[in-house]
Amino acid sequence: MADEDGEQTRRADVRDTYDRIATHFASTREYAWPEVEAFVGEHTDHSADGVGLDLGCGNCRHAELLADAGLESVLGVDVSRGLLETGRDRATDRGFDVALCQADAASLPLAADSVAVGVYVATLHHLPTRETRVASLDELARVLAPGARALVSAWSTAHDRFDETDGFDTTVEWTLPGGTTVDRFYHIYAPEEFERDLLESNLEIREWELSSGNCYATVAGSSE
Repeated sequence: MADEDGEQTRRADVRDTYDRIATHFASTREYAWPEVEAFVGEHTDHSADGVGLDLGCGNCRHAELLADAGLESVLGVDVSRGLLETGRDRATDRGFDVALCQADAASLPLAADSVAVGVYVATLHHLPTRETRVASLDELARVLAPGARALVSAWSTAHDRFDETDGFDTTVEWTLPGGTTVDRFYHIYAPEEFERDLLESNLEIREWELSSGNCYATVAGSSE
């Protein structure tokens, strides 16, 4: 019980951290990652049906890509209400449609087999335990429809800012205007550890690569 309470506290700390820095953080996240652009371009077209999911959507820069791809609807999910508010503002300013939902990545309020295309980037590494990270991958597998694909990414030890070769937990400072620093939790994946967690989950790996210090995997759901 104590371990469970401790994990819930750590997950709440991650949420509270991003609520605190949401506005400034979102202002520095203007553009979609090229790897996500390439994935969305490959796995959607302008006649695509179904739901696009941006899991850990932040300010919805990647939800915007999904919306522009012509999907039937797009859902942005994030644990931080503050970040969801920045996503709502972006959607209003730029004129794209996205439904927003506050939820934990390890417990999604979505029906099984309901997602046609998923993007789950720069979020997995903020979950504080391996059990929770694998649970979140299982949830992604559950909601992906047969034939659907998702892109999963996480920071890795291949990044030039790290000297370690094994996966490890750390904090990375965020500096707010005025100089206040806020610690953000990260689990930095060793590339082989990232692959192992994906294999441990109910996802099926279709492709994976290292790019700019991040691990990326294109995955399919367990119902395929």
